[in-house]
Amino acid sequence: MREFSRRRIFGLGAGAAAALSVAGCSTAGSSASGTVGSNSGRGSQGKPIGDGSTAYTGQQPMQPPRPERLRPGQKPPQFVVFSWDGAGEVGNGLFPRFRKLARDHNASMTFFLSGLYLLPESKKRMYRPPNNPVGASAIGYLKDDHIRETLKNVRAAWLEGHEIGTHFNGHFCGESHGSVKHWTPAQWDDEIEQAVSFVTKWRTNTGFTDLEALPFDYGKELVGGRTPCLLGQDNLLPTARKRGWRYDASSPGGLQVWPVKRQGLWDFPLQQMPFPGHSFEVLSMDYNIMANQSKNSTKAPPANYPGWRKQAAGAYIAGFQRAYETNRAPFFIGNHFEQWNGGIYMDAVEEALKHIADEKHKDVRLVSFRQLCDWLDAQDPKVLADLRRLGVGQPFTGRG
Repeated sequence: MREFSRRRIFGLGAGAAAALSVAGCSTAGSSASGTVGSNSGRGSQGKPIGDGSTAYTGQQPMQPPRPERLRPGQKPPQFVVFSWDGAGEVGNGLFPRFRKLARDHNASMTFFLSGLYLLPESKKRMYRPPNNPVGASAIGYLKDDHIRETLKNVRAAWLEGHEIGTHFNGHFCGESHGSVKHWTPAQWDDEIEQAVSFVTKWRTNTGFTDLEALPFDYGKELVGGRTPCLLGQDNLLPTARKRGWRYDASSPGGLQVWPVKRQGLWDFPLQQMPFPGHSFEVLSMDYNIMANQSKNSTKAPPANYPGWRKQAAGAYIAGFQRAYETNRAPFFIGNHFEQWNGGIYMDAVEEALKHIADEKHKDVRLVSFRQLCDWLDAQDPKVLADLRRLGVGQPFTGRG
């Protein structure tokens, strides 16, 4: 367990395969779900919003103090963001597993919640996806029991200091007219409005009366997301900016360099990282590693699992080490709560997080995207400009 307190996390102030830019989606599971943690003592406190699906409970707990500015020439912390697409608890216990891992290592994460994961399939005609039939979705609707567990875990995650972003709704990919790749800014706005509605009106839509409200005003808490399959960012950004969002994490094929803003929002891309055993690099997401290892098969022959697990963990660790030992660019890792290929990618992510959080690594900050925005926005623009001049693997020298 890392020595520093969560409250101190801001204290210091390829080849063809690598070009893969698709991202997987979470699907429903069938085994028993894990145990949901405590609610940090908040109970039913708070001012209900709307139908009582959400409530204002004050400032989010487990957050750092105001960030400090780096001095010119001062080495920056090494930020690492673990993020999760979909963020549904589908009976495999992965949501509580990684919440516990985060608690054990004083980490904050970003959970990109799919709005449809709070909408019962019996109400699917409430969803009107742009350029697609009413009720259509490329990901499955969750069983009612899984909606309940997702609600419990999302509530607990926010109280533990994690960010709840959005993965939008229907996860439409590919090249067809219905794909998010072709949505207009107005259609993105409609999709976001529906996602927010499903989160803020789950009590009405599900009829559940025995669950506590989500302890936040989602309209204010939602400041960023990741698009399905990393498509459609160009038309999303104007809408996101009008909504007051602070970042977007949908760019594919980014490099391990310090981020820039696009259309007024911080651009936090998945990044190319070393891929052990290959001359090309791979995007920093479990799905992309899997696509390179098993050609999109989620149930490859088990004899491959030990080697692939080691390779996946090694890729994350190599990406971290390269940044940590050189330009200190924030490192972004994307995941799904999935048991692809026997769950090896979940094990690899856990191994990587434990390695990164080891006390031998000084000045490491395991944060959410929102917390990273807070730190970046507090910095001297000239200092950030100097950091952005550092290329991939270029050592930080402290000189402008």
